[in-house]
Amino acid sequence: MKNEMLTLSSEWDKTFPKSDKVNHKKVTFHNRYGITLAADMYIPNNAESKLPAIAVCGPFGAVKEQCSGLYAQTLAERGFLTIAFDPSFTGESGGQPRYMASPDINTEDFQAAVDFLSVQENVDSERIGILGICGWGGLSINAASLDTRIKATVAVTMYDMARVNAKGYFDSEDSEEKRFTLKQKLNAQRTADYKSGEYVLGGGVVDPLPEDAPFFVKDYYDYYKTKRGYHARSLNSNGGWNVIGCMSFMNQPINTYSNEIRSAVLIIHGEKAHSCYFSRDAYTAMTTDSKYTDNKELMIIPDAVHTDLYDGGDKNYIPFDKIEAFYHEYLK
Repeated sequence: MKNEMLTLSSEWDKTFPKSDKVNHKKVTFHNRYGITLAADMYIPNNAESKLPAIAVCGPFGAVKEQCSGLYAQTLAERGFLTIAFDPSFTGESGGQPRYMASPDINTEDFQAAVDFLSVQENVDSERIGILGICGWGGLSINAASLDTRIKATVAVTMYDMARVNAKGYFDSEDSEEKRFTLKQKLNAQRTADYKSGEYVLGGGVVDPLPEDAPFFVKDYYDYYKTKRGYHARSLNSNGGWNVIGCMSFMNQPINTYSNEIRSAVLIIHGEKAHSCYFSRDAYTAMTTDSKYTDNKELMIIPDAVHTDLYDGGDKNYIPFDKIEAFYHEYLK
C-alpha cells in the first residue's frame, strides 16, 4: 500500500527547542484503514546498533509539535529511536473528513506506528514501546491490550475518552437520561451537518477565559492558548473537534481487557490533576483479578496538575529518569 502524499512542514515549528543531541526527520506511514500518518522521527546522534523504539502520541486534540514531540525528542536524547505522530484526521496526517476521532481508528494508529517501527533497519523489532499522553494515555493502554508486539507502555496524565464522553467529568453525567439528552443533541447535529455539507466545530479551549472558569479549564488555557503550548495546527489551541467528532466513544468502552495485558505498563499522573481519577481507576482495573501485576506501576507526582506533565510545568514535573529506566528495563 502506498502512502498518500502529505504536505509536511519543513521548518522547526515545535513548541520546544531543537536538540543538538539527536537527528530529526519527517516520516509517514499508513494504518490498516489506508490513512497516511505524519510523524517526526528522532534518532540519537552516532547511533550504530539497532535501537529500542518508542511511538508517542497525545494529548487528545494536540499535535506532534507540542508535548508528544517533547517526550519523543527527550527520549531520543536518552538512547531510543522515537516517533511522535499526528493521529488520523488531525495535524499533518491524512484522513477525511478532518477533526474526527474513533476509539478503533485511534487505537489502530498506535498499532500502525508499531508496524512502521517494526520494519525499520535501525530498530530492534523485539524492543518496541509506546507512550500516550492525556486521551492518548487511555488509548495506549487499549493498544497494549490488543498488540502483543508492544513490550512496554507509558500512559501519562491519562484520560479515558470513552468514560468522559459517556459519563461526563467526574462521572457527573452518568445517567440514562443525561446520555439520552446528549445523544439527541449530537444526532440533531448530524442531520444539520449532512444538510449543510459541512461539519460544525465544537470549539477548542475557551477563549477569552471566563473569570469563573473551573480550574482545569484555566489549566488547559495556560497551555493551549499561550506561548507555552499554542500551535496553529492544534485542535485544542483553535477550533477544536467537530461537534460530532467524538460521539462514538460514548458507545464503545476502551480498556475492557486491560487486566489481561502481559507486557509492562507504567501509569503516571499529577496528584492535583483534575483527571487523576482516570489513572487511579485504570490502574485498579488493570491489576484486579490479573495474573500480570508484577510489571504494572502507578506513579503519582506530588503537587503536579494535568498540564504539568505536558511540558514539565514550572518545576520540571515530568519524571524522565523514571520513564527512561522503565523502558530500559522492559525493552531489553
